[in-house]
Amino acid sequence: MKELNYRLIASDFDGTLIDDNQQISQKVRAAISDYVACGGVFCVCTGRMLRSILPQTRDLGLKGLVIACQGTVIADIESGKIIKFGGMKYEDVAHICRTLEELNQPINVYCGDALYTNIPKDNPYLQTYERIVCVEAEYSGNKISEFIAENKLFCQKVAVLVAPNEREALYIKLVKLLGNKFDVTCSASVLIEISPLGDNKGEAVKFLAGHYGIPIEKTIAMGDNLNDLSMIKAAGLGVAVANATDKLKEAADFISISNNDGAAAQIIEKFGFA
Repeated sequence: MKELNYRLIASDFDGTLIDDNQQISQKVRAAISDYVACGGVFCVCTGRMLRSILPQTRDLGLKGLVIACQGTVIADIESGKIIKFGGMKYEDVAHICRTLEELNQPINVYCGDALYTNIPKDNPYLQTYERIVCVEAEYSGNKISEFIAENKLFCQKVAVLVAPNEREALYIKLVKLLGNKFDVTCSASVLIEISPLGDNKGEAVKFLAGHYGIPIEKTIAMGDNLNDLSMIKAAGLGVAVANATDKLKEAADFISISNNDGAAAQIIEKFGFA
């Protein structure tokens, strides 16, 4: 059995662990299996909701914990038991949605296992998103802020579907409008997300290290977008994949090959073992 160097690896999912065809290569699967067989802990840390990511982690054969919704939800993979269920009270979610409605933005709201949207169900961009995450959204009507308030929904995050060329300007505007009270970040070229302030992937990685009794300096975190920034800063070794945003690369300790080339396998082989 190989001796471990870094004992815990936390990996983002979309754009990091899976390739652009939404697949995990056999090379990556084999590397993860080898690492886990030698006693390493491999954990997926994603912005996806729990019902979207659980089947994926089970398909990988992973056990232990999975991080969902940017760190607000932590669950046991095998049983599905919730270990942590954070989020925002409905008044705050309604406020976020009203701000986005005033800007005429398409909105998705994540509440437990439910995904609500103000985007018409025949919208092709919404349909593509539903197909990728394997979750069907429920149309709430145009005033999603009123729907959230009337039903007093406790939610984990709010997301805006945006054209890639419009993302940066809208992100800057939302940081100014909401960033003093909420975590405003980006998880993909078409997604801006708002979640509880300080309840992020970085805190989730710290929780994982404590849960497994692993010193934080013996952890790796890898990702591709701004929502991964907190965890690559928190981990002992922060990795940005080659296809990552420039801001993430600037903060990383190491830049790997791309998600399409099997970045996770490279990191396991290069740093996972002594």
